[in-house]
Amino acid sequence: MKITVQLYATFRNGRFKDEEREIDDNFTIGQVVSSLDIAKSDIGMALVNGRHASMDQGLCNGDLIALFPLLGGG
Repeated sequence: MKITVQLYATFRNGRFKDEEREIDDNFTIGQVVSSLDIAKSDIGMALVNGRHASMDQGLCNGDLIALFPLLGGG
């Protein structure tokens, strides 16, 4: 099945802004993150179709996944 992955902020360094990917059925957000060589602990927020999602959430054909790093400031 096909999904679209959007990366934000520092996750784009050396990667891409958005990309369509072919994944297996029963893939989770965590598996997508791992396939991108991003540590799950570096994820500040993950969205699927604009809604907050956990790393163990399953994906469906056509889903849009947005990944944001942890942000700091002060």
